[in-house]
Amino acid sequence: MSGRRRIFIDEGPGETRAVVTLDGQPEHLIIEREGEPDRPRLGETWRGRVGAAAPGFRGYFVDLGAGPAALMAATAGGRPTQGAAITVEVTAEARADKGPLVKALGPAEGPPGRVTRAATLEARLREIAPDAPISYDAPARDAADIAEEMALADVHMMPGGLSLAIERTRGLVAVDVDFASSEAGKRAIQEANRRAVREAARLIRLKGWGGPVVIDLIGKAPDHAEILAQAKLAFAADQPGVVMAGVSRLGMLELALPWRRTPVAERLLDPRGEPTARTVAQRLCRALAEEGRNDPGGQFVARCAPEVAAELEPLVRELGPRFSLMAEVGRARGDTDIRLR
Repeated sequence: MSGRRRIFIDEGPGETRAVVTLDGQPEHLIIEREGEPDRPRLGETWRGRVGAAAPGFRGYFVDLGAGPAALMAATAGGRPTQGAAITVEVTAEARADKGPLVKALGPAEGPPGRVTRAATLEARLREIAPDAPISYDAPARDAADIAEEMALADVHMMPGGLSLAIERTRGLVAVDVDFASSEAGKRAIQEANRRAVREAARLIRLKGWGGPVVIDLIGKAPDHAEILAQAKLAFAADQPGVVMAGVSRLGMLELALPWRRTPVAERLLDPRGEPTARTVAQRLCRALAEEGRNDPGGQFVARCAPEVAAELEPLVRELGPRFSLMAEVGRARGDTDIRLR
């Protein structure tokens, strides 16, 4: 599988975006930003302080000293003492209104805080694609832009008339498959369903989603055994923790995926679904840098809302003296432009 993958790394002021593609399409998008609040990351170990029981979760809250309280599942035969210091491993990062998930490793001494850091970006990329070639500069910027757009989109059009609408509700991920083809015979529908399962796996992975997944396949009676076999292959990269429930009589493929990392949308968008001021600033910084590359002698000023300017100011300093910014009261967050000075 790694021979079908490529890695793209786009490095710029304040942000590094890494993309892993599968057969030319983005499969993973990793965003690292400077200056963000400290947060527990997948695979890290932390010292925590056991808090109150969480009966609905069948576990306990754990104060890690950063971000919201973590949730730790109860283990058979063990009931931690409230207030006790404990070492835990982060098994899922925080998302929306939920804190991270952790598992107990043993007793600890000292105040809550990080013990070991997460794997480096390079290590994460090599874990996904050990032998993949790496591209930088313009190809990487293009790949990262495409990956961001795809990670935030709801509807995905595929060649040959196949389309997937992928939405995350409060309780599950719903995938609606549509197939508009003049050759929609049984064989064509079977192949479209196989493609839909593969693409759904890639896109859900790209978005960073987990939890219950329902894929509404084409037709009411798809070949259940064939679809389930395809699903096991398509979601193999998400193991361990994938649960296949099978294909229902209504033609729905049902499965559950483990939550691991904070979804891409929650890194880039606010709770209303709009790009955050930091996201707008990073995009404007990239646009400024592109203008500078196209006109090496030009001097440019970015005009934006004050909240965006506050995030953009250190990034512009890093770009150099040819670039400046102007905060304009009354501008909407997403309303930006670049002009020659």
